[in-house]
Amino acid sequence: MNSTLKISFLSTALAILALPVVAQNASSSTPVTGQSIQDRKENQQDRIANGVQSGQLTAGETSNLEGKEATLNQEERDMRKMDNGKLSTADKQTLNQQQNQLSKQIYQDKHNSTVQNTNPKSEVGQRAENQQDRIAQGIKSGQLTAGETAHLEKNEAKVNKEVRNDRASNGGELTSQERARVNRQQNKMSKQIYRDKHNSRRQ
Repeated sequence: MNSTLKISFLSTALAILALPVVAQNASSSTPVTGQSIQDRKENQQDRIANGVQSGQLTAGETSNLEGKEATLNQEERDMRKMDNGKLSTADKQTLNQQQNQLSKQIYQDKHNSTVQNTNPKSEVGQRAENQQDRIAQGIKSGQLTAGETAHLEKNEAKVNKEVRNDRASNGGELTSQERARVNRQQNKMSKQIYRDKHNSRRQ
């Protein structure tokens, strides 16, 4: 066997032996920590807010995503209750997997053919996007606990569902009476976000 052939065989053997190590490093290169979970929650909120603002997310898609986000936040809160405010490694992995699924759903919803015919000057649209940003900022800063976030998300999902239903029954538009009602609901949401972010509870 000539030296070139030997080197080729050795290189192949080493590459095969190195594969498990490379695979192991690739899977552990993104450690799952409480901070990364918080970062991802804030990032997902930003992505939803951007989708609302751009019109890539319809009211129905936003409502669905908000509902899933609320469920995920509730699950995190329950996990923390079971372990004195902490998340176990298994908890973090479970939450990370669910956030992966939610991330894919956000991407699919933002890149499908359904879009919201939004008017950038629409107060309802602007306020919905602004409130998403405020929730995302509260998650990032730790001012909003998982429980508070879940509650806010649930309320946000209800408002989004109402907007979707109102638009569906009026050819995609909101009547002045519906806008006034949604505005009152958003006022309540805004106050609740402020109270939750400025109380003594921290994540």
